[in-house]
Amino acid sequence: MAIEHAILVSLLEQPGSGYELARRFERSIGYFWTASHQQIYRVLKRMESDGWVDVRDVPQQGRPDKKEYSVADLGRSALSAWLHRPVEPESLRHDLAVKIRGAAFDDPAALIREVERHRQAHAERLAQYLAGEERDFPGAGAPGAADGPPDAGRELQHVVLRGGIAYERMTLAWLDDVLATLHRLGSGH
Repeated sequence: MAIEHAILVSLLEQPGSGYELARRFERSIGYFWTASHQQIYRVLKRMESDGWVDVRDVPQQGRPDKKEYSVADLGRSALSAWLHRPVEPESLRHDLAVKIRGAAFDDPAALIREVERHRQAHAERLAQYLAGEERDFPGAGAPGAADGPPDAGRELQHVVLRGGIAYERMTLAWLDDVLATLHRLGSGH
């Protein structure tokens, strides 16, 4: 996936300025695709010149006008073509897993602090995901939460978020297993 596709999806969900788009990347899209502010602005400029996005100046009170981006027909076609192309399943490249295996040739207990650091980062990300779920999908799964016609966009956003929550929970369980193993092996040294 290119950053262009993530930007197109975000703009189809809601048009916005480069700044607003960057905030969305930090808040939700960034859970599975990261981009810096500079990268987003650079790509938006290229997408505008390629005819993938339209831009309009929006007057603001007491501040400079802002540029609001929306998806043009050419951008919608590009996204549709990408959606219909197969993507390869992602392969896991995990430096920590290699370190864990390498600990067999050193002191396994020496890796405990590093694994604890990773565990803390994943616990914080899980907390962010759960807070985002509560904020953006309050009462999801509660009886009567699905009143009214389904909103495909919201449901698909939520299923991606649930995937992130499941991934973080699985990673935390695995890191707990790694820590227990390292502690057990470390006590033998």
